[in-house]
Amino acid sequence: MRPILTALLLSVAAPALAATGEGEIIVPCGGPFSSFVQNMEQAAVQRGADPATARAFFANVRQDSATLAADQRQGVFTLPFTDFARRLISNARMQNGQANADRYAQTFQQVQSQFGVPEGILLAFWAFETDYGAVQGDFNTVNSLVTLGHDCRRPGLFQPQVLAALELYARGDLDPATTTGAWAGEIGQVQMLPEDILTNGVDGDGDGQVTLKTSAPDALMSGAKMLQDLGWRANEPWLQEITLPQGFPLDQSGLEVTKSGSEWAAMGVSPRSGGIAGPNLPASVILPQGQGGPAFLAYPNFSVLFEWNQSFTYVLTAAYFATRLEGAPVFNAGNPTPPLSDAEMRSLQTKLQSMGYDVGSVDGILGAGTRGAVRAEQARLGLPVDGWPTRQLLNAL
Repeated sequence: MRPILTALLLSVAAPALAATGEGEIIVPCGGPFSSFVQNMEQAAVQRGADPATARAFFANVRQDSATLAADQRQGVFTLPFTDFARRLISNARMQNGQANADRYAQTFQQVQSQFGVPEGILLAFWAFETDYGAVQGDFNTVNSLVTLGHDCRRPGLFQPQVLAALELYARGDLDPATTTGAWAGEIGQVQMLPEDILTNGVDGDGDGQVTLKTSAPDALMSGAKMLQDLGWRANEPWLQEITLPQGFPLDQSGLEVTKSGSEWAAMGVSPRSGGIAGPNLPASVILPQGQGGPAFLAYPNFSVLFEWNQSFTYVLTAAYFATRLEGAPVFNAGNPTPPLSDAEMRSLQTKLQSMGYDVGSVDGILGAGTRGAVRAEQARLGLPVDGWPTRQLLNAL
């Protein structure tokens, strides 16, 4: 039986990554599944795929109800940062991270030299995505991708991935019958979608193949190249825990407000350890659980991580874990105001939605839209503008 934590991780990484729904809708979604498969096969051939290869690729595709169930199961995102981080970061993960850093020291040196991505970042995603390659998912990749391409929630994201998987198959790098991974179609030790493998796959171990499932050097080099492709700025910091001075203007917090590291220092912001990592870089003060909880300074590379996964809590936890792997202390949890219950969050989102705010789905998740609406209403009501929803705010509305 899969460990609870591993099951959590596999349910965490994919849904946020697949949240935008952007991309090309190649054929109409919905309708009979068999007709959809035929349409996708015809579209692939029209776009230049070999007919026999396409026929073999789609021949045994099946709709996967477990994939659809996983796509709609996102309760983990309702956890606040401190709880989420404590659940994902363990002594074993820390120890295994150090062991893998030593084991693949040469690969990490090459990654740093070629892509400017520090080992902490790759180790953190490697740990959270697959427990350093130990648990990569057991969903049939092609079935999952075609199932999600057929579903009308985000066809524009998944239909192009189906064609990318077909190209991997034509190259001999994917087997429709045996290739498995996460429910959203990610493959390998750092969980990359087929299009990303085609674009950023790297032969890190020099054997002439890109095998992300069995080769850690291939996976790490490919992950680093993808981060570079997404905009990672070489040899720059990404996150730093800070202490705020008494009376800090909370309306200056949030990713929307940027100042240089030196400007924040002049306002009394101080790192918990060392000096300001990027005195000349733009940075934002983020308070994941409001004024009473942990505080961080986020640099431009922090925003790049949202291109890998779009959950704020997941990205912050991975970014923080990366700093821990590179020697940062355990965060100061502080004494944040208790979070709203799921029912209360949904009630708050409903109220905000009725007031004209775009909070997305009423799902109980504190996403960017909800956090922005909370900040706006906190300012209107004269409450501390820290983006953290409280019962006081809910009652005031």
